[in-house]
Amino acid sequence: MSNIDRRKLVKGSLAVMMAGATFSRGGLADTSEPILLGVSGPLTGPNAQYGTQWKQGFDLALDEIMAAGGINGRKLVYQFEDSQSDPRQSVAIAQKFVSDSRIVMELGDFSSPASMAASPIYQRGGLVQFGFTNSHPDFTKGGDFMWSTSVSQADEQPLLAAYAVKRLGLKKLAVLHLNTDWGRTSRDYFTNAAKEYGAEIVVTEGYIAEERDFRSTLVRVRDANPDGLILISYYSDGALIARQARQVGLKQVICAASSVYSPKFIELGGEAVEDVHVGTRYFPEDTRPEVQKFIAGFKKKYNGQEPDAFNAYSYDAMNMAAAVVKIGGTDRRAIRDAFTKVKDVSSVIFGSATFDVASRRVKGAMNAELVVRKGQFALWDGKPT
Repeated sequence: MSNIDRRKLVKGSLAVMMAGATFSRGGLADTSEPILLGVSGPLTGPNAQYGTQWKQGFDLALDEIMAAGGINGRKLVYQFEDSQSDPRQSVAIAQKFVSDSRIVMELGDFSSPASMAASPIYQRGGLVQFGFTNSHPDFTKGGDFMWSTSVSQADEQPLLAAYAVKRLGLKKLAVLHLNTDWGRTSRDYFTNAAKEYGAEIVVTEGYIAEERDFRSTLVRVRDANPDGLILISYYSDGALIARQARQVGLKQVICAASSVYSPKFIELGGEAVEDVHVGTRYFPEDTRPEVQKFIAGFKKKYNGQEPDAFNAYSYDAMNMAAAVVKIGGTDRRAIRDAFTKVKDVSSVIFGSATFDVASRRVKGAMNAELVVRKGQFALWDGKPT
């Protein structure tokens, strides 16, 4: 055989190998290699606890997915990169994920600013950025590779306003909010809705995530003489604000966004969060089978620990990711298209989840109006606090 013939044979063999690799990339049945998802979220920094909660929900869902046969027999796994929920870190992680051909989809980030900073990279790279806690209404407007099961603040904050104004009868409101893009956007949607319902906003105060002393802010709130205090917070800062509010003599009704909903809010707030009202998308007393299955599985896996909303969000997200990959395979563009085809996925938050293709979000999350009574969250019975 001549050297020319040998070179032709090598080129022909390589072409066959490349064709096989391309086929394997688009299908699920040609390899036993695990299917890899990338996760960008906080494992250190002020929001580290949410990354830990994410992992609990992911791992429970993956146990159930594998028990049911995996993704056509293949294992689904994730690679978690610590963003600290910092936009600078999330951008670097996006570049890493987009350049890694093994990663077929990204989940995260925790906050809307960290997510949206990275969106252009995922869009240009053709890798789905699947959000499930980033609730800014503009997140999914970043491109057709952005999808989310997070309830948009445009939908959620009017529900909180209705609870505070129409149900609790509050008319003069003080609003404390995280001074982030998420917090300011949530504040705007809340205040606009509250005004439409007839309430007056007597004061708004923003604070940074690292803030720990709210007393001077709360004195200004007290001087504005509201009849209700609205917290657009996470559970750690929300509990601290409630404690300090009571310390400076604020006895008014407190009504908080769903982002505080967690057993840790009660653990950290103690007696100060008694009678605090919370609107939430998840409540463990919900009798739907999807909710009770999740709770039973979570308690069994984590030694009786009670799950909270962020565990439920990540559990739902991993189940949705699995359903999408079953349809789309491992080709990144096919996965994007599969989000338009997936239907009626069992969900703790939605019951049955199907994407609205125009908004690239899921509609119809449950809404529960809760109050802290005797150290526990309970459905509000309509009685004044």
